[in-house]
Amino acid sequence: MSKRILGVSAYYHDSAACLVEDGRIVAAAQEERFTRIKHDAEFPTHAVEYCLSAAGISASQLDLVGFYEKPLVKFSRLLETYIACAPRGIQSYWRALPLWLSDKLLIHDDIRSRLDGYAGEILFGEHHESHAASAFYPSPFEDAAVVTIDGVGEWATSSIGAGRGHEIEILHEMRFPHSLGLLYSAFTYFTGFKVNSGEYKVMGLAPYGKPAYVKLIRDHLIDIRDDGSVWMNMEYFTYPHALTMTGSAFERLLGGPARQPETPLTQRELDLARSVQDITEEVMLKMARFAHRETGLKDLCLAGGVALNCVGNGRILREGPFEEIWIQPAAGDAGGALGVALALWHRYLGEPRTSAERLGTWQRRHTASAGSPPAYADGMNGASLGPEYSDADIARFLDEHGYRARRVEPSALADEVAALIASEKVVGLFQGRMEFGPRALGNRSIIGDARSPNMQSVMNLKIKFRESFRPFAPSVLREHAHEWFELDDESPYMLLVADVQGAKRLPRTEGEATGLQSVNVPRSLIPAVTHVDYSARIQTVRRETHSRYYDIIEAFRRRTGCPVIVNTSFNVRGEPLVCTPEDAYRCFMRTNMDALVLENFILEKAEQQPLSSEDVWQREFALD
Repeated sequence: MSKRILGVSAYYHDSAACLVEDGRIVAAAQEERFTRIKHDAEFPTHAVEYCLSAAGISASQLDLVGFYEKPLVKFSRLLETYIACAPRGIQSYWRALPLWLSDKLLIHDDIRSRLDGYAGEILFGEHHESHAASAFYPSPFEDAAVVTIDGVGEWATSSIGAGRGHEIEILHEMRFPHSLGLLYSAFTYFTGFKVNSGEYKVMGLAPYGKPAYVKLIRDHLIDIRDDGSVWMNMEYFTYPHALTMTGSAFERLLGGPARQPETPLTQRELDLARSVQDITEEVMLKMARFAHRETGLKDLCLAGGVALNCVGNGRILREGPFEEIWIQPAAGDAGGALGVALALWHRYLGEPRTSAERLGTWQRRHTASAGSPPAYADGMNGASLGPEYSDADIARFLDEHGYRARRVEPSALADEVAALIASEKVVGLFQGRMEFGPRALGNRSIIGDARSPNMQSVMNLKIKFRESFRPFAPSVLREHAHEWFELDDESPYMLLVADVQGAKRLPRTEGEATGLQSVNVPRSLIPAVTHVDYSARIQTVRRETHSRYYDIIEAFRRRTGCPVIVNTSFNVRGEPLVCTPEDAYRCFMRTNMDALVLENFILEKAEQQPLSSEDVWQREFALD
């Protein structure tokens, strides 16, 4: 008889649920997609309902339920920190204590009350073990080193371990308050962006700056050891006891107060972003090298929020000692729900694991024949683990609202969408199962022509309504990736950065603009996805994983000779990724997108009735 395990993460940020049946991931989703509250931290009621529905079961049919961390251990860390910092931090203490006493210490009872009819065990994993499980168990490797890096779990802020077969052993960990993730978040806060939301903006801003503060950071803020562990000078950080990340000492050191959100960026912010990014990459590389020395294993798995730093990931792949790396696409706390469910199956129940490597459905790139990418498989189903809608569902939605659309035969859809993109139309793409994790991978995406020199500014300012400096990612056919990028590896989840091939670059011109003024200077033959430093955050697309998306890009290649398109998430600034046809249509109409594809239906903007002038995205979503 099948065994079904529900994993849950909640109460901090990015709550989520995952359903595993006999070791196979059936469904996973973040709560924010249903509530439309970005980074929603509440109990994932809607995500749990979806997971149970996808498995065709009720809560009473679950065999085990797991929570991704140990609340009592985390509470003990908070109490010890408050005591150590007293009398500082009393405001933070009184703000946090009621939440713990009313909710977070009663998680066991809360979960029980929300799963009507469930009478089984509720088990608690450790935060970084859940991350490690989310990284290793779905990976294609039979054995691999495992590195997890984030802000903080219970006490651990990073860990190094080894996965072998169905076992994971944590060998080393770094502990609070010393944390690479919290260092990055401190600079995120200081440069005027939201913590746990704006870190990727700092990463995107870094290439515009100079590493002017690296020496200062090394001299005053952080000591980096050869094993990648760090010691942070807590005289400059306030996060253990205050409601902010940094205080007056940090301001004095960096020559002034933190930038206020939404104010103009200055050269200082550009240089701070570059400096903390350089430090982060150094630590990530050292940690990876230490993991290799300690485990002796040839492959590496990564998870934790810092594993979303795709620039650092790219350097580990290029410069590190590992043959291959695999990164959990839901690397942040949402992925903890998936990790704890898989850990219960393999570690608690002792069930065996059969990796893609053992099955022979995956092989190393250096053994593949010339011109043929190696076989690739993992346990994530391309991260397509969320809700999906049939053509009948879409037709019913369109009819109920009277929206004008035309149905296209599935065999003709790719050519029609490719034609729209080739004419520089911006298209909202809604097809198949919603992605799990922060990246849109062709199922809930906004796509466009990567060759267009205007596409980046149009998408940033008129579609996404976000900062102009932020780069867009390319989706490229896997077999053509090496022709356009300095990458001969898999990047299915858009978590690796590599440079555009030299032959595709445009030369720099004398007197060229610098800093943020250079944002619209074309850098290559695909300027819409080429960052200021010639880099790109790449998604490689295979037909086996994303057949419909692959066919669109292939049709575009046949039409234009270019196997690369722009791919960004289907949302506006501050909005979670769209989940339902209603979400998609609303976002489409609130922006300057030209067309919307709902499964096999195409909607043209010119044929729709405009929304009310009162129906604007700014009324619904706060700036992130």
